Amino acid sequence: MRFPGEGPRKRQSMDAARRNPGMMKMATAILRTFFLLAALVAGSTMAIGMEDQNPKKPTALVYDPVFLEHETGPGFPESPDRLRWLTAHLESLPLSSHLLRMTPDDGIDPVPWITQCHDKGYIEALRKACRDGEKFVGRSPDSPISTRSWDVAARAVVAALSAVDAVMEERARNAFAAVRPPGHHAMPDSAKGFCLFGNAAIAARYAQKKHGIERVMIIDWDVHHGDGTQEMTYDDPTIFFFSTHQYPFYPGLSGAADKTGEGQGKGFNLNVPLAAGSGDQAAIAAFRNELTPAFRRFQPQFVIISAGFDAHEDDPLGGLGWTSGVYGELTGIVRELCREQGHERIVSVLEGGYSKRGMTEAVAAHLEALAE
Repeated sequence: MRFPGEGPRKRQSMDAARRNPGMMKMATAILRTFFLLAALVAGSTMAIGMEDQNPKKPTALVYDPVFLEHETGPGFPESPDRLRWLTAHLESLPLSSHLLRMTPDDGIDPVPWITQCHDKGYIEALRKACRDGEKFVGRSPDSPISTRSWDVAARAVVAALSAVDAVMEERARNAFAAVRPPGHHAMPDSAKGFCLFGNAAIAARYAQKKHGIERVMIIDWDVHHGDGTQEMTYDDPTIFFFSTHQYPFYPGLSGAADKTGEGQGKGFNLNVPLAAGSGDQAAIAAFRNELTPAFRRFQPQFVIISAGFDAHEDDPLGGLGWTSGVYGELTGIVRELCREQGHERIVSVLEGGYSKRGMTEAVAAHLEALAE
């Protein structure tokens, strides 16, 4: 087959090139340059195509307006305003457009998973107390309820489980569940300290039983010790509980440094008590000097952060004096440790935080560090 331009003139040019070695070398060099450039262009095109097919996974934000329906009464610090502040602030940030917005998965039945950590008798007592319009359940006057509280608390559990699914199914790199009521004080058989169900502990069990994760670490940086979470995991060597918290302080002796687990769980509970007013540097030192070696020894395959923001300097219930920015630094340390283990499977679940700046600036710093 002859293409345009082929024929006697082309053969004459080739004969001339053979008789002139300099011309032949120049032609060869031009051809080599051409093919090199073509290869570079092709490689760049392939790389761009691969990036398009494998974009960086987003950070998921799991939220449902139903969380505002858990009514706790006038003047109570754990109120719907906490999430109103947070959601309004996030909408004003450039970060907002980069988050994967999710609502809790309607296909998840929360009760079988709640029973992994709570007694069936307590679950039914809470349901009945809400249905009957009681102000609290059992002997838990520090955890007020309303007619919608059982449904809202169950929905908060589903939000945490949906966040686990999003990360494990690789729809999101990591996730933050903006829920209420909080959970880390809830005991297996009772409500406590504003908390109804142990969202973080339940999510840890879910990651294990639904997704086959063997080792989960729960990192709790709320100003109050997560005594409920500790109670639910204290004898379990497959869940490592790490907590920084103001001490001595509510809820009492559970947060002492000598509480290290029991039975097979001995050595898998690490409390780092912090003095009132100790500030950012004490928190960072705890994460660098205490969490880091424990994390490397345990090698968790999944991390859950019990993300309380009441250690913030503006919080009316706490006294550690943390700035908003330190929450980003602590998040960065956790991500760095996860990357050492070859993953970034982190689900953060909201706990306390009762100041407007804590629930806006500090949460934003945490989310921005997750999304980097």
